[in-house]
Amino acid sequence: MWARTDSTLQGLNEAIWERRTLARAWCMRRTMFLVPSDDLPLFVRGTTKRSEYALEQALTHASRGQVDEVLDALMEEIHVPRSRAEIARLLAARGYRVTLKAGGGWGDNRRVPYVRVGQSFLSVGFILHVAAAREVICSGPSAGSESTYVRADKWLPSWKDIPRDKAESELLLRYLKAFGPASVADFALWMGLYVRDAREIWARLEGRTERVEVDGAKGELLKSDLQEVEDAAFESPHVRLLPSFDTFLLGHKSHSSVVDEGSHKEVYRGQGWVSPVVLVDGRAAGVWSYSYQKSLEIRVTPFSKLPAAVERKIGQEAVSFGEYLGAPRGRVKIGRG
Repeated sequence: MWARTDSTLQGLNEAIWERRTLARAWCMRRTMFLVPSDDLPLFVRGTTKRSEYALEQALTHASRGQVDEVLDALMEEIHVPRSRAEIARLLAARGYRVTLKAGGGWGDNRRVPYVRVGQSFLSVGFILHVAAAREVICSGPSAGSESTYVRADKWLPSWKDIPRDKAESELLLRYLKAFGPASVADFALWMGLYVRDAREIWARLEGRTERVEVDGAKGELLKSDLQEVEDAAFESPHVRLLPSFDTFLLGHKSHSSVVDEGSHKEVYRGQGWVSPVVLVDGRAAGVWSYSYQKSLEIRVTPFSKLPAAVERKIGQEAVSFGEYLGAPRGRVKIGRG
């Protein structure tokens, strides 16, 4: 949010938890995003196809009736924010068998609650993903160190659902406005869909896109955006510090438009990790990290020597980031080692 808005961390928290004008929810690729509350049905209903993959997996372990039954029970219990442990306890009170197993997620071997559904035990986290094939769920306030989840229609005062097909088409339009030129394969990767499913949505745009070529790469762009893209200009150097997993870095299957081949592994690391990036005129010029104890310290590792003008802009970004965090002005260290 800091990279794109003038908000502060305090103001951001107020928007999410007090005014509820922003919502956290699993959307594209079933990863967590922060979106305007009014757009939450667009992003969740628009990515229902991805949630259906989880539903199909669940149906290999249980009948449709058994899955529907546990989802009905889940949705009744999360009319207020509930942690996974609370959900498991409430399902146990309804007669479901619950156990703890290792499987906290990506590199996390904590023991987490699993619920017996049909012939297998399914994690509460997985059941929440399955539920998104039917319902819209978002994050509630943390309960200590635990995340909570709640029905969007019970949490957001402005909630207004939209049909799935309308959401899918609008989400594709927004994707192309942000990431075009792009291909069906790019869109599929961004959404977390099989290409065949992405192609079905893409076909709805027939006649509204133009085939273009940029530096040898071919893709499609909305015809309504052609003139704006042709006329686009910016002041150089344009420098931004992007966070880990920034969506700017995840919009295309090929990353050649963002990072040179020799630096690719420093940005797109093993096991799906995406580093925080120093972006200069739209291309990755280095990676960065920060620590904040008594003061803010930003450490930049450039891929090659940076011009003085770029280093000055990094300093300005550091000041802005400190203001966002409410941190005392610190220092910037640039270089390897």
